[in-house]
Amino acid sequence: MIAFEVKDMTCGHCAGTITKALAAVDQGAKVQIDLASHHVRIEPAAAGAQALEDAIREAGYTPVALADATPAAAAPGGCGCR
Repeated sequence: MIAFEVKDMTCGHCAGTITKALAAVDQGAKVQIDLASHHVRIEPAAAGAQALEDAIREAGYTPVALADATPAAAAPGGCGCR
């Protein structure tokens, strides 16, 4: 399982955008999103971690590999949906 912390993912719209972006690079991936902790967990079917991270970035968010994530406050200014 590949996991990211995405602090600027703050609402259901953000979660949907990230889910769609991940499906575009790996249709068979299983995606779990926890808005409260800002975690995105992916069980990929075909794509690698870098491709999944790039997809989240291209959707306008800032993923941090969960192992590298440090506790921080949510991004200021609300959700910032695109």
